[in-house]
Amino acid sequence: MAKNLEKWIVAQRKHHLSDRHIQMARELGLNPDKLGKIDNHKQEPWKAPLEEFIEDIYLKQFKKSEPDNIRSLKQIQQDEKRKREEKKEKKELRKLNQISPLTDEK
Repeated sequence: MAKNLEKWIVAQRKHHLSDRHIQMARELGLNPDKLGKIDNHKQEPWKAPLEEFIEDIYLKQFKKSEPDNIRSLKQIQQDEKRKREEKKEKKELRKLNQISPLTDEK
C-alpha cells in the first residue's frame, strides 16, 4: 500500500470525512497531516467545518461542486495493485521473449 494513501486513510478516520471529501482534498493537493489545523472549528468558531471548507475551496478552484469520478481509497488501492501486477507480468513476458534459444547462423 502506498504511504500517501495510508496517510489519507488515517485522516479520513480521524476527521470523519467521506470518500467525496477525501477525493476533493486530494485533487486540491491538501496535506493529510495538516488537516487537523483546518478542522479546528470547535475551538475557533470563525472557521468553517472541514467538510464545508473543502467544498468551498474546491468550488473556487475547479468551478464545480464535486469531482466527476469519486473513488474510495480502497478502490484506488485495488486499482494500483492490479496495475502493478499487470506491469510485472508484462515485464516477465518481455524478459522471456528476449531470452531465445541460441542458434548458429554461420
